[in-house]
Amino acid sequence: MPFLDHLEELRWRVLWSLAALVVATGIGFALVHYFGLELLIRPVRPFLAGDQLVFFNPATPFFITLKLGLLVGILLAFPIVLYQVWAFFSPALEPREKKIIVPSLYFGLALFTAGVAMAYFWVLPLALRFLMGFQQAFLEPAIEVGEYLGFVVRLLLAFGLVFELPVVIMILSALGLVTPRFLREKRRHAIFLIVVLASLLTPGDIASTFLMIAPMIVLYEVSIVISSVIQRRREEPLRPSSEPPPGTVEAGP
Repeated sequence: MPFLDHLEELRWRVLWSLAALVVATGIGFALVHYFGLELLIRPVRPFLAGDQLVFFNPATPFFITLKLGLLVGILLAFPIVLYQVWAFFSPALEPREKKIIVPSLYFGLALFTAGVAMAYFWVLPLALRFLMGFQQAFLEPAIEVGEYLGFVVRLLLAFGLVFELPVVIMILSALGLVTPRFLREKRRHAIFLIVVLASLLTPGDIASTFLMIAPMIVLYEVSIVISSVIQRRREEPLRPSSEPPPGTVEAGP
């Protein structure tokens, strides 16, 4: 297409993405208002002296709901925004790259959901049990809702994002930017970075840190296998065929 037609298409893609974000944010606000807070607060209820979290500013409940609604809206609108980005850039990709990138996007959604579920059902209860177990004889918990929800959301998003490692490797391998040999040679460096990253992203207790380190190392090894498969598929068209081309007659003895 001419350059101006590309700009026009980009404008419509951006408008559709913004419209999807506005609608999804409205849905997210309703979900948070009626269901979301209870779902996020439930893990900490056994550790509270009362039954509710506290807040110190009259506007806090509204802005908490607004922020969470925006976050949920971004997550809900992300597939539509991603489709618009894909529709704009996909004509520039080769068919073999499309065959790898498209499944990796669905794979990434499943991995993100698995990471968030693991953080919510396993890591968050362990972290709360560890952190709330200190100085119970002298301190009574009065947890502020904004601080607590920030802690929970950061933990859930951290696990969801780090579980995207195989998807990143798949896309980089499809584009020829990463090879299995490179990943194997940098395994020790990768493990060191994984330990540092897990220590920074988790609350600080050993259990939750290990629960992030172990899956990330497994996912890194899985990424090496995926990269090997992608590299073999990339090299298949380049291998000479042992069969003669059609229409040729083999010479006699």
